[in-house]
Amino acid sequence: MNFGKWLGFFSLLIALYILWEIRQLVLLIFAAIVLSTALNRLVNKFNGWGIKRNLAVIATLSLTGLIILLFLFLVVPPFITQLQKLVALIPDVFREFRSQLVQLYQQRPDLFPAPPTATDMLVQTQTFGTQLFSNFFKIFSNTFIVFLQILLVLVLTIMFLVNAQAYRQVGLLLFPSFYRRRANEILSKCEVALANWFGGIVINSVFVATLSGIGLLLLQIDLVLTHALLAALLNFIPNIGPTMSVVFPIMIALLDAPWKIVAVGILYIIIQNLESYWLSPIVMARQVSLLPAVTLASQIFFTTFFGIVGLILALPLTVVVKTWVEETLFKDILDPWQKKSSTL
Repeated sequence: MNFGKWLGFFSLLIALYILWEIRQLVLLIFAAIVLSTALNRLVNKFNGWGIKRNLAVIATLSLTGLIILLFLFLVVPPFITQLQKLVALIPDVFREFRSQLVQLYQQRPDLFPAPPTATDMLVQTQTFGTQLFSNFFKIFSNTFIVFLQILLVLVLTIMFLVNAQAYRQVGLLLFPSFYRRRANEILSKCEVALANWFGGIVINSVFVATLSGIGLLLLQIDLVLTHALLAALLNFIPNIGPTMSVVFPIMIALLDAPWKIVAVGILYIIIQNLESYWLSPIVMARQVSLLPAVTLASQIFFTTFFGIVGLILALPLTVVVKTWVEETLFKDILDPWQKKSSTL
């Protein structure tokens, strides 16, 4: 290679190193792109009704802000109150759980091991909680940092939404001139895929929250609002989220009646099956399909390298990566290669 090619190669390595060092910032920028892509769909709907883009952006942001304010004033205060009650009940849950283990051990000591003492359980719980917090929530340990991260995402979302085409053209400059038209087509497909995913996951989460709330209300489980909202939020994390969402209502059911533990488990299994096998195929019919193994592997990969933010953004990141792989590797390289080799 000549000097120019070596210089380009080392420049690429330096750029990749810089991107790796600022990977958390890159993920926050990607989160803003996802949000702006979702909001841009609403802007396009306003455009379709004959409203100019600037006014459509203002209307979209105003409507979004109104929904957020209503959520903050009507839903968040009772949610925080119930969440505090839920945290206060955790020691009672462990005591009840230990008493159940003691009863089982007294009835059949040959089948069940001796239950740990209350002190041992408390120490183990504190150790586990400390490790879990430090490993998965390290980036959220500082409230001020969280606020700045959220503020950055919101500001970038508005900036991308207001002047989306300009930022898109800047991004296209990173590609060779002969490939920019094709890259623009792939970006359009990524935009459609992200918008479909975001809209579909919001509908699914509302569905899960509604059924969870109604079911837990009928079972007379306390703190229904907290459980329903947690189920909706955790539904954004496939595989892991739905499993985590059932833990807290089962803990509350343990304090009430043993049969409710089974009832809550059955309720959440029914809800997840309805969401997975009935609602998702209908709502996400146009979404980029992902195999379950690919989804799980992507969650492990992005969580390992990027932490909790990588886990939350694993699915949209995988959707974008899959779209680029299909369009560039398969359609632009392998498919023409197959056709050329068959003509020889």
